[in-house]
Amino acid sequence: MRIFHRARHRPSATWRQTTDRAFTLIGDGRYEDAGALLVMAADLEPWLSDSWFNLALLHKFRRDWEQARAAGLRAVALLDREQGAPDWWNLGITATALQDWPLARRAWQAYGLRLPGGQGTQGDGPVSLDLGTTPVRLSPDGESEVVWGRRLDPARIEVLSIPLPSSGRRWGEVVLHDGAPHGERVTDGVAYPVFDEIELWAPSPVPTYVVLLQAATEADRDALERLVADAGYAAEDWTSSVRLLCRACSESRMASDDGHTAHHDPHDDGDAAHPGHLSHLSPGMGGMSWLAERECGIAAPAHLVRTLLDRWASASPGTRAFRDLEEVC
Repeated sequence: MRIFHRARHRPSATWRQTTDRAFTLIGDGRYEDAGALLVMAADLEPWLSDSWFNLALLHKFRRDWEQARAAGLRAVALLDREQGAPDWWNLGITATALQDWPLARRAWQAYGLRLPGGQGTQGDGPVSLDLGTTPVRLSPDGESEVVWGRRLDPARIEVLSIPLPSSGRRWGEVVLHDGAPHGERVTDGVAYPVFDEIELWAPSPVPTYVVLLQAATEADRDALERLVADAGYAAEDWTSSVRLLCRACSESRMASDDGHTAHHDPHDDGDAAHPGHLSHLSPGMGGMSWLAERECGIAAPAHLVRTLLDRWASASPGTRAFRDLEEVC
């Protein structure tokens, strides 16, 4: 755990020892004990912005957003530089969690980001920026899963993939994420940082279904994905899009696969020969045959999902069928 010291201030040895011990306890998940030490450190050096920044971090880890905002405001009031301090970024995350949009705007601008309307722009609604797509690690402390999403602002991502049910997340949900990247995914030669989810910010009403498809060709599979997308929802072929990775691989620099390059990733812990085990097998070149049985996730309302599948199958009954439709999240 990094502690942000500033060269201009020289805190006492007792403050450094107390703070170092506190962050060791945080690493062990002992937040209550760490909190007592960080309060002690703030009493020792109340003029030091680091004292309050470290307390704000602790409250963020505990999801105690009101306390995080109070400590974060004290930290930025003591800063000795105008822009780029992590104190402002941390405060922006906190303000976003609380939907305190004036404070979020102030924090992002003070950090150095340009917002629509320029400096001093106020507003009661959410911050809205076009920051493109990026991967996000859902449920990082549990059965984590890296999915793709659209960045709504520096602290929120809307989930565009269909997460596996083990993550407890749904397509279309908005998650609050941390600011420090934790690994990378490389697509078409471009590296994208992976951000860790902090908590669910806005739930999605759209349930997730899993279904086993009989799709004779890739075109048959693609037809279902297009049909569901045209209805305003999503379908995803988990047989080709999901890789089961160890934690060390997931948190490193990993190449993403678009499903058209022939390989079975040696880091993939899934079983490529058995659909339903969420393995990753790309047909592409190299003699690998297309597997007609596909495990597919569908995000759509209950009244619509079977109608879409029936429409898809009836359009080509000789090459398309489905079974074992089940709501999973």
